[in-house]
Amino acid sequence: MSLAWKIVIAYFLDLIFGDPYRIPHPVQFIGKLISGLEKRLIGYRNKRFSGAILNIIVLTVTYTVSYFLSKNIFLEIYLMYTIFSTRCLANEGKKVFKILKSNDLDKARRELSYLVSRDTKSMKPRDIVRSTMETISENMVDGIVAPMFFMFLGGMPLAMTYKAINTMDSMLGYKNEKYKDFGWFSAKLDDAVNLLPARITGAILIPVSSLVCGYDFKSSIRVFFRDRLNHASPNSAHPESSVAGAIGVQFGGSTSYFGILHDKPTIGDKVKEFEIGDILKNIKLMYVSSLFGLLLFEAVYFITL
Repeated sequence: MSLAWKIVIAYFLDLIFGDPYRIPHPVQFIGKLISGLEKRLIGYRNKRFSGAILNIIVLTVTYTVSYFLSKNIFLEIYLMYTIFSTRCLANEGKKVFKILKSNDLDKARRELSYLVSRDTKSMKPRDIVRSTMETISENMVDGIVAPMFFMFLGGMPLAMTYKAINTMDSMLGYKNEKYKDFGWFSAKLDDAVNLLPARITGAILIPVSSLVCGYDFKSSIRVFFRDRLNHASPNSAHPESSVAGAIGVQFGGSTSYFGILHDKPTIGDKVKEFEIGDILKNIKLMYVSSLFGLLLFEAVYFITL
């Protein structure tokens, strides 16, 4: 069976079943490896160097183990399926949507706190909608498009190695006192591997999908080119700007993290206020973008054979 067909099967398995919660996820094992190495390496004086060593070990182990596991076609497809997060992202967004619709604001804040690192205790409904949409939009890259991109480049082993990079960044890539040096390499590496997937998502997949969904295609393109760099991350604003333009909302602005208020650059034009239904629009846009991404990468794959 060709790599292209394996990816198609894995993609649709994720759409049908979502994350296999009752079975240990590969990222859990990667996370345990990172935690174990962190305890042994974080105490060294040159934290940037020891952090880089951690990355090298994790990436080597992940790729090597994945390479040998990929020799079994059923295991290979299963592991590919676990790498995708399309259904999971949609489910998390729908949870917040349903809770907001039931007017249980405290529960909505609590549910959102599981998804984001920002403070949620005093959020108003529109802040919850904005934060949920920002999370879905940003994670379209590292949960869907980037894994798919690396699957087509190097199969399951390379895609799983990408997930290891992503996991190291989520665990170590903070700018606080503990991790600003030790997690520096992890954060920079994550920025580097997401560079092209983020731009493909923001410049091509979301705008074209917004046209299919009946959203504002022209604004999606316009806002992308205007606001795609309005973020501390070199990649996050690329998908966010396209989504904001397509739906007519404005991301960014005042956001509280760990008790400190940050005035983030705005992304998009405030054509309208946030509405609960915008979450579902964002999810629809994500689904269509993921399918279009699959078709695009499949076409490139067969053209370059």
